[in-house]
Amino acid sequence: MHPVLFSIGSFLIPAYGAVAALGVLLALFLAQRTARMADVNPAQVWNLCVVALFSALIVERLLVVALNWSALRLHPRWMLALSMIHHPLLAGVGALTGLGAATIYARPNRMPLASTADALASPLALGLAFEQFGALLAGSEFGSETTVRWAVTYSSPLAARWSGTPLGIPLHPVQAYEGVAFLSLSLLLLAGLPARRRAADVAGLGLMGLGVAAYVTELWRDWEGRGVLFGGVLDGPQIAAIVFVLAGAFVLMERKGSGAPIECKQQGVENEAVHG
Repeated sequence: MHPVLFSIGSFLIPAYGAVAALGVLLALFLAQRTARMADVNPAQVWNLCVVALFSALIVERLLVVALNWSALRLHPRWMLALSMIHHPLLAGVGALTGLGAATIYARPNRMPLASTADALASPLALGLAFEQFGALLAGSEFGSETTVRWAVTYSSPLAARWSGTPLGIPLHPVQAYEGVAFLSLSLLLLAGLPARRRAADVAGLGLMGLGVAAYVTELWRDWEGRGVLFGGVLDGPQIAAIVFVLAGAFVLMERKGSGAPIECKQQGVENEAVHG
C-alpha cells in the first residue's frame, strides 16, 4: 500500500491524513443536508462539527506529546510526524472530547440534542468509513495474518515505522471490511432519516450499527497494542463496541414521557400555524 500519498521534496503528504481529511469534508457537507432533514439549523450543525473536530484533534495531539515528551524533547522535528500516529487510545480520547465539546456548544445554543444526534449519525459513519480507507493505505490498524486471495501485503518501511505494520506478510484488509460496513451504515441511516418515528431513533440505530461493525471486524484485526482482556476473549475496541450497542439499544427504548412521535409534533406545529 501507500502510506505516503505524494511528497514535495522532504515534505510528505501522508495518505491517512489526506483520505481522512476528505472524509471529514464530505461528512461536513452531508451534515448540512441531514440537518435540514432533521429540522435542525444547518449553520449551528456546521459550527458544532467544527468545534468538536478541532477540540478532538487538539486533545489527541497534546496526549501524544505528553506520552512521548522525552523523545520529542531530543528530536523536535518529530513533531511534524505526530499526525501520522494512530492508536485506539487516541481515537477513544478524541471521541469523548469531541462529544463533550459538541454538548457544551449545543446546550447554550438551544439545539435539540436528539434531532441533532439524528442529523449527525450518517455523516459520522461516512467520516469513519474514509478514516478506515486511509488506514488501509497507511497500514495502520492492520489485520491479522491470512492466506485469503484478497490479502494485502505491505512493503513500505514507512508503514512499519509509523504504524508497526508487519512487512512482507499477507494480512486481512480489515480496514476495508470496516470501511465498507461504515459506508453501508451511512447510506442506511441517510435513507431512514426521513422515516424516523421519534427523535434519536436514527442516532440509536447508528450507535448499534457502529458497535456491531466494530465488534465483528475486530475478529480479523491484529490485537497487538489494542488491550487484550479476559485472557484474549475480547480486546479494548470490542468492549467499546459493546458499550455502543447497549447505548444504542437504550436510546431506542420507547420510555414513557419520551416525547411525541415526529409525525405528531409536525402536525401540532401545523395546527398552531393554522389556528394562529
